[in-house]
Amino acid sequence: MDRIDHHIEELQTAQKSIFIDFFATWCAPCQMFDPIWEELKTMMGDQLEFIKIDIDLLPEIAIKYEVKSVPTLLLIKNGEEKWRMPGFLFAKDLKKIIEPLI
Repeated sequence: MDRIDHHIEELQTAQKSIFIDFFATWCAPCQMFDPIWEELKTMMGDQLEFIKIDIDLLPEIAIKYEVKSVPTLLLIKNGEEKWRMPGFLFAKDLKKIIEPLI
């Protein structure tokens, strides 16, 4: 089992909310999202575990989570998918959406 996949499973067992960014290095929108991702991490603090997954390096995880395009954002809580969105929003908008779900 991959290290990242194992980490996700451990977090699910610990019932911690996980926010995942599925991305690719060649993806221009993914690169545009990087500063937004960092801003959201700062805004949310330790309320969430933040994980970035490169679909080219870890295709088996992208397949497992049925990622069809990048970027794809995914929120998992207690092992259950709570929210998913292809593409991205600004940090303040993402915070409004995901904060009630965690």
